Amino acid sequence: MHETPKINAIFEILDPTIVPRAISSLLLTIDDIPTNISGKEVPNATTLSPIIKSLIPIFPAIVEALSINLLAPHISKVKDKASHKMLVNSSIQSFYIGDGTARTKFFLTLKAKILIMDMPDLDSFHIKRSKVYPVHYIYIFHSMFSVHSYLRKGALDHYDTIFCVGEHQKKEILETEKIYGLKPKKLVDYGFGRLDTLLRERNNFKKEKLNTENLIIIAPTYGDNNLLKICGVKLIETLLDSNFKVLLRPHFRTFKESEDVIRIIRDKFQNNNNFLLEEGTIKPEIFHSSRCMISDWSGISLEYAFIFERPIIYIDVPKKELNEEADKISLTPIEVSIREKIGHLVDPDNLTEIPKIISEINDESRAEQI
Repeated sequence: MHETPKINAIFEILDPTIVPRAISSLLLTIDDIPTNISGKEVPNATTLSPIIKSLIPIFPAIVEALSINLLAPHISKVKDKASHKMLVNSSIQSFYIGDGTARTKFFLTLKAKILIMDMPDLDSFHIKRSKVYPVHYIYIFHSMFSVHSYLRKGALDHYDTIFCVGEHQKKEILETEKIYGLKPKKLVDYGFGRLDTLLRERNNFKKEKLNTENLIIIAPTYGDNNLLKICGVKLIETLLDSNFKVLLRPHFRTFKESEDVIRIIRDKFQNNNNFLLEEGTIKPEIFHSSRCMISDWSGISLEYAFIFERPIIYIDVPKKELNEEADKISLTPIEVSIREKIGHLVDPDNLTEIPKIISEINDESRAEQI
């Protein structure tokens, strides 16, 4: 795992005469690096916020390396005071831009030296590159998964720089550029800020000697074949009948795309004191006191496995494929190649096996393998 680099990794992209290289040792003001956004003078290190709160820890991993005297505006597509409160400090200015035509025009006329985003498909849909200023666009991953398997074809083609989680993503991007004859992008060894955050939390909770409850987290992905649609109710029943506590955290898109599934689960289990439906971010104290995680193809499963060095229980449902040409890339996606090394695969028809698997997790040491 890479350590999160200093903020210089961003500024080295630019001409040092524009932005000083010794960023951490200088006192910078708005006048030093002016950029005009919507008529207001703001600094040039601009970030577009994650669209859900669970992704927010990725961005402070960058912000923490900033000099406290450098202000970075935070542009949000979601009007969420709680999200802003998590991000607003001496290094961040936050404002909400809304959606629709106003949002589209905002990005088309953006004047900023750098724009950092965790949103793929730049210039493919409603979020376009600026037409009036040479903005340098940086993409930062919100998952450790492979580029060609969990993103659409061309999802990163219009970015200038990619902050890569690991060597697997660098190799995948390089091969994609070669196959499609794309302009080379700058690839930065960045690591995964979310993992850094979770590791710090784990160390803090270790000091507090947090008790591990009999709590099982179910964290599925979205899509037609996610575990909630295929066997969600049966899985929850199996765990509750075995005297486990269950926290279900669906993907945020599931609440919109599968309202009927969520409604059925709410109606059936909302009065059970051992069941909790989490609609936002899992609280750290709950996350770190859980016994194990059950998932399908969600990126959070890799985070959990690497943080706790415990195997994941994977419900073996079909993989969601957004890129129809993924097979053109010769590299096996990391979420496929690593799946059986860090977890147990369980067929949706064999859910009764799960309580026994859970009971053996504490006695089974796979930490070294993970």
